[in-house]
Amino acid sequence: MNFFISMLMVLFISNPFNTSEVTPEIDTQKTEIVIEGTDQMKFNLSEINVKAGETVTLTLKHTGKLPKAAMGHNWVLLASGTDVKTFAMEALKARDNEYIPKGTEQVLAYTALVGGGEETTIEFTAPAAGEYDFICTFPGHYALMKGKLIVE
Repeated sequence: MNFFISMLMVLFISNPFNTSEVTPEIDTQKTEIVIEGTDQMKFNLSEINVKAGETVTLTLKHTGKLPKAAMGHNWVLLASGTDVKTFAMEALKARDNEYIPKGTEQVLAYTALVGGGEETTIEFTAPAAGEYDFICTFPGHYALMKGKLIVE
């Protein structure tokens, strides 16, 4: 009987299908970014660096006190080659959609519009290597609230 138990132990320990010894490789390519917008119409970051294909978690914090209707902020990542001024003028017409034109292919990712003291978080996959503009599309803000997403 001891021989039988010993054999079972040997088989169990040497079993290549024993999942307790298998460690799966998990891709943890994630970047967390916090960007702040103020009542003075400024982002605290003008450049953000990420790697192509990684998951980006971006939190937009409005550190001011003014309400969304007066000083709302969002964060909008534009496709490569988008003319920022032309896009911003189109966005003015999208008030009912928080200044994000519906059906556009020029927007790669965007946050909700937030007012003073509020924050919002999004998650997106970083696009191909290159430089991408980001802006706030609230009326008149794009000229000051802008920056570059640099993708390596």
